[in-house]
Amino acid sequence: MTEEVMIPSIIAEELKKRGLNPEDAVLDALMKVINLDPSAMIEARIELANKYLIEGKELIEKDPVQASEKLYKAAEECVKALAQYYGLRDILSKVNERGRWTVTELEKAVEAISERLGDWFGEAWDRAWALHVWGFHEAKLDPEAVRIRYPYIERIVNETNKIIKMKSEQT
Repeated sequence: MTEEVMIPSIIAEELKKRGLNPEDAVLDALMKVINLDPSAMIEARIELANKYLIEGKELIEKDPVQASEKLYKAAEECVKALAQYYGLRDILSKVNERGRWTVTELEKAVEAISERLGDWFGEAWDRAWALHVWGFHEAKLDPEAVRIRYPYIERIVNETNKIIKMKSEQT
């Protein structure tokens, strides 16, 4: 059973002003407070990625701006989960020092993950980034433009699920 938690709007707005994603901030804070096992954090990110993928797909026709952001967030959560799964220590230490992910760390993680999984991962990430910038921030993508990019995001999520599932079956 998944439990939804409401973040008061004043806190969510303050997090956004500081360049922090509310879900990420809550996850990171909870992980530190309860000393969450890294594998549980990976599972939490995968759960979020799957949720965002479903929500994004459902919004493509109704609200391509929100669909774009949900699909981007699905890919972003996969990058973060895979960075942790592959133990990308240099990147993760910078994230911990700064207290948040930046575009630089996301890009470095994508490069490292692409070396392991193949060029398709970086190409799919580029589609996700286009959704984030052109679909969400600039609101320039229509449903067709979002729909064309959806399979790339779906592949990132599906492949990440397979990788993480394989590890949990081996242990």
